[in-house]
Formats: sequence, structure tokens, C-alpha cells
Amino acid sequence: MAGAALLNLVPAPVATRVGTAAGQRFLVLDSWRGICALLVALFDFPTTSMISQSAFVGGSYLFVDFFFVLSGFVIASAYGSRLNEPDDLARFALVRFGRIYPLHVLMLAAFAGFETLRLILPALHGTGSAPFTAGFDLKSLIANLFLLQGMGVEDHLSWNAPSWSISAEFFTYLLFAAVVFTAGQRAWIWFVAAAVTAPLFLVAVSTRHMDVSFDFGFIRCLYGFSLGALLAWFQHVSIAEARQALSGGAGRIAWTIAEIVMIAGIALFVSLAGTNDIGIAAPVAFALALYLFAHEGGLVSAMLRSRPMLLLGSLSYSIYMVPHLRPGAHDQCRRPCRTQARARHRWRPDAAG
Repeated sequence: MAGAALLNLVPAPVATRVGTAAGQRFLVLDSWRGICALLVALFDFPTTSMISQSAFVGGSYLFVDFFFVLSGFVIASAYGSRLNEPDDLARFALVRFGRIYPLHVLMLAAFAGFETLRLILPALHGTGSAPFTAGFDLKSLIANLFLLQGMGVEDHLSWNAPSWSISAEFFTYLLFAAVVFTAGQRAWIWFVAAAVTAPLFLVAVSTRHMDVSFDFGFIRCLYGFSLGALLAWFQHVSIAEARQALSGGAGRIAWTIAEIVMIAGIALFVSLAGTNDIGIAAPVAFALALYLFAHEGGLVSAMLRSRPMLLLGSLSYSIYMVPHLRPGAHDQCRRPCRTQARARHRWRPDAAG
């Protein structure tokens, strides 16, 4: 697990925008990426402990939406004015693909190798389904190879379940690039349209509230990503200027209080919203948190800029993608998980960001 975690292939790009005052990385947001990855992994690691059975952990699948909001913010900040030529689009798509695909295909190879061993060695069957069935079939493998597992072509989670989100996010990247290339400075209109219509669609169609993945994962990702992109589009410069003003420690106590209140508010929201339609507001809540912590004004932010927290952030993608290699996790993926017992599906692991 530790060795695999070092295969962090998708660090967040530096959040800069041509012509703005921002030239630095949002380090605190990198740390939050790692924290959210741990919380999602904790959700996916059910035990009988009081913590595991708490409402907060039960709703922690919502932190996947933090990844989507953060990705929208970072990508729009970095590329919002850099997609002007067809070559820019090709380069953008190639870079994004190169950051998410190697670890994804490595995980697929690991799962396929284990399925092959189960086929060769019947003693490894255990009590699970037959090899290459029940979400580990060849048809689903092809969908996963082409990053289609989160685009509605599957009717179940398959292979490395967390990868549904990088599927949805990759195609959201491509849509973002196409919109910015064609609409230019008016691209924000399309982001507003997506941020308004996507949650309405989920309210109307989803039977599992915000907990959608293989079916409407793309819509879920587009919703959060668009909010993050709008935040970057209209607030990136003001945030950069405020960060410079706050670098001397001005208002540190007030910002610290605001950060603590925000953390408490997010914890309460996740605890209350995991099993109902209130959860569909999760991207809005995370966008507010992102806006606050992007300023890096309080003592909580100072702690999140520490070396261990930044290391956690750098490992976030691997933490997110690798949990299913735990002993016994392969067969666990075949069994109904605890959220289904609570009348909803499990998280189906992003982006990725």
C-alpha cells in the first residue's frame, strides 16, 4: 500500500491564470485534497466501530464532490485563458490523460491479474462469484480501458470501483476545454447553465440522492466542476490579491475563527445530508469552503501548509485509487456494502482532481 501510494500521478497543476496576480500554488487546497481522500477511504472501509458507523463517516462519500469542485477551480484557474488554438486543446487533453490514466490502467492490470489467478487456481475462488463475472467481466473491462465506466454505459460498478470518478472527470475536462475554446470569455455562461441544471436533474431523476456514480456520475462531476470553474472565473484575482494582503498575518484570529466554523459546518452538513436530497447541495457547501481556505488566512491554513499535510495531499490520488487492494477487498466489491444496507449505494471512488 505504501509503495503503491507513491505512484501519485495526478498532482494538481499550479493554479495560475495568465494576466492575473496569482502565480503561486494553493497549498492548503492540496492538503484538503488529501484529507478528503482519507475520509472517502474511511467510508469505504466499513467496520463495527462507533466511528465507522457514525453519520459523518456514513455521509463521507460526499467528499468526492470536493474533488470535483477543486478540479474545476484549479483547471479553470490554470487554463481559463490558455485554450485558444487547436494545438492547445490537444496538449490539454494529452496532459490530463497522462496524469490520470497510468495509475488507472495499473490498477486494472492488478485486478485482471488476480481474476486470472482465480481462474487458474480454483482454491482462490472463496465464496465469491466466478472469475470474470459480477462486475469483473470482460465487457466492463473494455469500458474501463476506454474510461467509460462513469459515463452511463455500465449498469453497475466494475473493476476498480473508485475509477468511475476519473472517467466522469476526464470527459468533463474535455467538455471544459471545448467550451472555453469556442465561447472564450463567455464560457462562464455555460458553467452557470451546468451548475443550475445538473442538480435539478439529480433531484428529478436520482433515486439515491447525490450518491450516483456509474449511471449519472458525469452529471454529478459536471455540477461540482462547474461551480469550481465559476469560482475561479470570477474570484481568482480577488483571492490572489487578498492572499498577498493576508501574508503579513493581518486578521489572523478572525480568519482562524471562520475556518473553524467552516469545518464544523461541513462536518454537520455531511452528517445530516448523506441519506437525503440535501446532499445534492454538497458542491455548493464545498465551494464555500474552498473559497474560504483558498485565502489561507487562518491558523488552520497554517497547519495545513505543514510538510506532513502537503505530503498527504500529494498522495491523494493514490490513496483514492488504491484502497480496494486491501486483503479481501476484491471479493468485498462483489457483496452489497454498508450503504446499500442503508438504502443507498456506496461511493464509487477522482479525481481525481
